[in-house]
Amino acid sequence: MLKDLLPPKEKAVAIGIYGNRAGRWREEQSLEELATLAITAGADVLQTFLQEKSRRDPAYYSGKGKLQEVKAYCDIKNIDLVLFDDPLTPAQMRNIEKLLDRKVLDRTQLILDIFAQRAKSAEGKLQVELAQIDYLLPRLTGKGIELSRLGGGIGTRGPGETKLEFDRRRLRDRRSRLQKELDHVRQIRAMQRKSRSDIPLPQIALVGYTNAGKTTLFNRLTGATAFASPILFATLDPVIKNLRAVNQQTVLLSDTVGFIRKLPHELVAAFRATLEEVIQSSLLLHVIDISSPDAEEQIEAVQETIRELGVSDKPVIHVLNKIDLLENGPHVLQSFRHRLGNVVGVSAESGEGIDELAKQIVQMLSGFWQRMRLSIPLDQQGLISLLHSQGKIYDKVYTDGRVELEVEVPNKLAEKVRQYVTS
Repeated sequence: MLKDLLPPKEKAVAIGIYGNRAGRWREEQSLEELATLAITAGADVLQTFLQEKSRRDPAYYSGKGKLQEVKAYCDIKNIDLVLFDDPLTPAQMRNIEKLLDRKVLDRTQLILDIFAQRAKSAEGKLQVELAQIDYLLPRLTGKGIELSRLGGGIGTRGPGETKLEFDRRRLRDRRSRLQKELDHVRQIRAMQRKSRSDIPLPQIALVGYTNAGKTTLFNRLTGATAFASPILFATLDPVIKNLRAVNQQTVLLSDTVGFIRKLPHELVAAFRATLEEVIQSSLLLHVIDISSPDAEEQIEAVQETIRELGVSDKPVIHVLNKIDLLENGPHVLQSFRHRLGNVVGVSAESGEGIDELAKQIVQMLSGFWQRMRLSIPLDQQGLISLLHSQGKIYDKVYTDGRVELEVEVPNKLAEKVRQYVTS
């Protein structure tokens, strides 16, 4: 049976700390999310451990006594993997592994592992490996990490070089090659964006917490069949499709990687090429799972990442998804509208509220188009075709070797045809 061929899931426990009683609930939710991440990566979290601690122990993260309690449980239950809900320093990682005598991963490593599994495109794989190297380099402290899979070759090792120095050199060489490949990919993506900007279409980017329903909404709006799944980080590589707006204008809609609390800086930096679709967009659709008890924290995490990308000044429609799962939907909508401003409630699954969202999109992008009357010679067929493909024709009359048009076109195209404007 296929089930027998699958590797057994690793048994894991998760550990987190909180500063005071007020922060306990938030850390409980964060640990629950860490357990979901573990499931996505292929492990089952059998137990979670919480400790109230005003500051992280510089040597052991939590108290040494708590770790001894964890070790006792791990020994009894034959636990393979111990997960920590925050990034660990190299010293903490060494001390904890020595005390627990089993594999230890922090939240950053777990997310990197999931991204490595999910990356499908050449660009995605490059970005993940670059992020992994950036995370690993400062943590090479003599543990004898095996790096043979990372390449290397004859002539990379100097006389008398220790294995640790050798490993560092191999990683830096590999990082340099990856960076050059990624720079090349970014140049190609920049040229693709340039070709899209030559065709003056507004760009909309879907952003939101992982598993908020972005891809389901993307499919609903565009009629696409992109892979939508309740697993975390189902979408890593950006997908771009044409969307016909309610004013019959064409816009570009991109689906992007989901954000998450405590998103590693290494990933934000490495995936910046992918997230360029967000940076270059005219409008953001911030998709929010309104049915989640963690909705407020998830909104905060997304807004923090948006600030880190430097796009917090872009116009935003807050799309409250899964509104059909709420009993008091109108009250919730009003509450979020008061706090966030521009809010639309939808169900991407059933289609509820999609028409209202479509109207909001056109309203937010209204400044992108101009309506004008033109008189163009019939020998300018290329320009006339462009107006038909990139604009909306309201009226058309042929007269005396010319065509008279009333048309709505994007601003960039309006500049090209301004010489043909009639009163």
